[in-house]
Amino acid sequence: MTLIAAEGIDLRYGARRVLHGVSLRIERGEIVTVVGPNGSGKSSLLRCLIGAERPSSGRILRAAGLRLGYVPQKLHIDATLPITARRFLDLPQRVPEAEAAAALEEAGAPGLGGLQMAALSGGQFQRVLLARAILGRPDLLLLDEPTQGLDQAGTSGFYRRLAAIRDRLGCAVLLVSHDLHVVMSASDRVVCLNGHVCCEGTPAVVSAAPAWRELFGTGTAGALALYRHEHDHEDHVAHHHPVAGAE
Repeated sequence: MTLIAAEGIDLRYGARRVLHGVSLRIERGEIVTVVGPNGSGKSSLLRCLIGAERPSSGRILRAAGLRLGYVPQKLHIDATLPITARRFLDLPQRVPEAEAAAALEEAGAPGLGGLQMAALSGGQFQRVLLARAILGRPDLLLLDEPTQGLDQAGTSGFYRRLAAIRDRLGCAVLLVSHDLHVVMSASDRVVCLNGHVCCEGTPAVVSAAPAWRELFGTGTAGALALYRHEHDHEDHVAHHHPVAGAE
């Protein structure tokens, strides 16, 4: 089931064209990672998908009743604002204690509820944001560079946590990442973006595309060996289809 689709979207900030002709679809249950160089429009694409930005042209189609969970790249909280992680989960509406505790546990943030948000480390902060995002049982979980500041082991662990959340909720996961090695071993599908979609498909297919090698070289070979070992299926490149029953 296709949850959300972008069809030929363009996005401009004044005279600057950030996205041009971008088409993308996300199916229920898959983990899709968007990669690309700095300034390639990755965060802008996510903002278009969640409705925070309106494309200059093209359209976004969403399945009826689609529930979104979003973890932004950055969220500034004034250090003088006294708000604990547990209270943060109550925004914009109160959450039962058991649900809040379960979300913190699943996001890898048990025991952080009583700490001030301003006192959390970068990794702790991102895990609390993840807990808040999954409280609404989203159909699609979107994350923008959620592993910034984590080492490779922490990044791998975060991806495993996302896979477990995907399995429990039956949702799709779409994230922007710069962790190419982890991406290649942990994603069902990879989208390479540089203002437009350069290539997309399974990690093995994308890594063989000339556009990928032009942007990133061949440094993901080790991760690809792991990917091929763990995924014994025929690689294919996704084709774009309209959302069934979308409004």
